[in-house]
Formats: sequence, C-alpha cells, structure tokens
Amino acid sequence: MKTQALCLYKGVVIKEFLLDWGAMVAQKRVAIYARVSTVDKGQDPETQLLALRDYATQRGFAIVGEYIDYASGTREDRPHYRALVEAARKRHLDVVLVWRYDRFARSTQALVQALKEFQRLHVDFISYQENIDTTTPQGEMIFTVMASLAQFESALISERVKAGMARARAQGKPISRAPIPQRVQRRIRELHSEGLSIHQISKCLGISYGTAWNYAQRAKRDG
Repeated sequence: MKTQALCLYKGVVIKEFLLDWGAMVAQKRVAIYARVSTVDKGQDPETQLLALRDYATQRGFAIVGEYIDYASGTREDRPHYRALVEAARKRHLDVVLVWRYDRFARSTQALVQALKEFQRLHVDFISYQENIDTTTPQGEMIFTVMASLAQFESALISERVKAGMARARAQGKPISRAPIPQRVQRRIRELHSEGLSIHQISKCLGISYGTAWNYAQRAKRDG
C-alpha cells in the first residue's frame, strides 16, 4: 500500500515538474523598445514602459531587456535600437514590443524592412497602441498589406525623382551634388595619406562616410 502511494506521489510530482518545465520552455522572451524625442522636452520613457511591462506580464512573456533611446525618430544613430536588432540576430529574444510604430521606425519603409528581418529571424513584433501583433494571423495579414503599401510608396517616390531629374536636364540645370570645399578635399587627402581610415576621416571632418570614401578614392586615382 505504501509502495503504491509512493509511486502515485512520484507520478504526480513528475507530471507537475514536466508541466512547469513545458510552461517555461513555451514562455516567450520579449524585449521592450521605447524612444522619447529630444525635441519634445520633458518626455519620460516610463509613460511607455509602465504600460508595456504590464502588457508583457499579462501575456505571460519573460522580459529579457528594455532598450530606450533619447533621440529624434529621423536619426539613424540610435544605439539602443541597434542593440535590440543585434539581440534579435543573436536569437536572444522571441518578441519585440513597442509603444507605437513611430517610436520604433522613422518611416513606413524602415518599419517594413525591420519587420522583414524579424520575420526571417522568427521574431514577432507587437505595437501596443496600434494593437498589431504578428503572433496572430490578423497581424501577419496587416504586415503583408503594409509591405505592399511601402513598396508602392517607394515606387512612387522613385518615379517622381526620375521625372524631376529628367525635367532638370531638359532645362539645363545641374543635377549632381555640389562639390565639398577645396580645403576639406585637401584635408581628406592629407588624412588618408597619413593612414587614417575612412571612418576616422568622416568623424574627424564631420562629413558622411560616403563623401569621405568618394574623395579618398578620387585622391588615390589622381595619385
């Protein structure tokens, strides 16, 4: 009798352990992203974070990180945004949770590109305010529609740019970018000849990497 009771007890313990273990395995890891603009003074990211933490708890997600940027949405040098994407690439998370689309991406095109990468990495995306959740079929459908609209928008912009360039050519207007000052060009040549990298040159002179690279290559060709 005691042996039978002990076996039953062990069976219950093992079953409960397996259920708990299964629940832990199934629990999704979520990373929260918040951004407040440097333009709007006095903003506090906690306004976003409190609601997002509560939502994650209600969904049974395990919060594995909070990434907060203090920057304009148009800026690309958002360190915590880059850290979040890197964490996704390293498979450190399963879900990205944001307050609103415009807190996360600077444009529809940028949002779609980020979501495509998340999709490739099997990372879901949830926008709290818009109630968009790619863990659901409805969310997947909305993402597909957004991707189509972004592609359409990109095509329209491209057509307008080409039409504008053709009109400028027909009117005899210059369409190439104006050259940078001669003194800056000379400084690029000097720094490049001293062995500085393109990244160091761009940072030192406050110009874009592409501009520094183009003029360094031109200096190399000219000897």
